[in-house]
Amino acid sequence: MSVNTLLATENLNEVRSQRLNDVGQQWSGKLESNPEHANLTFAINAKSVGAIATDIRAGKHSFLIDEPAGLAGDDAGAAPVEYALGALAACQQIVYRLYAHQLGIQVDDIQIQAEGDLNVKGLFGLDEQVRPGFSDVRLVVNITGPESAERYRELQETVDAHCPLLDVFANPTPVSISQRINGAEASDD
Repeated sequence: MSVNTLLATENLNEVRSQRLNDVGQQWSGKLESNPEHANLTFAINAKSVGAIATDIRAGKHSFLIDEPAGLAGDDAGAAPVEYALGALAACQQIVYRLYAHQLGIQVDDIQIQAEGDLNVKGLFGLDEQVRPGFSDVRLVVNITGPESAERYRELQETVDAHCPLLDVFANPTPVSISQRINGAEASDD
């Protein structure tokens, strides 16, 4: 079912509920039979295109990341930091839906605004005291529904404790980088 078809469906809540139930049962069965199924690896492939843009392939999906002209790009797609904020907001929204269902909390709608502050002095190497990434990230989660503020706070605490992308943003994650030159592993020689 396409997103447009799903959005036009009158029984969206029923469809969502059934999907969440089905997935929960599938995962329970998988993990019960083999706890190693809990370990997932996600992968993408990135290829340079245009002035400085990047074509990303993620399974059967693709998307273009670029920079605005002021940062040497062609403005053919959102910037990497905008995709990062978008990924965080999307992950929050997904986890809100998952845990609202699990906790029996009715959520009619979720809208999330994300902002991140970045000082380009770090990016351009002009000040080694300035980090090249975000110095601050802010999310505003707007929820509509009939529940009490206390129930929505309970939901927020649960989501914030279990959102994978919030964890990536909030906690150091080990990153290893290897370089290949003309297809061969680079060496220190």
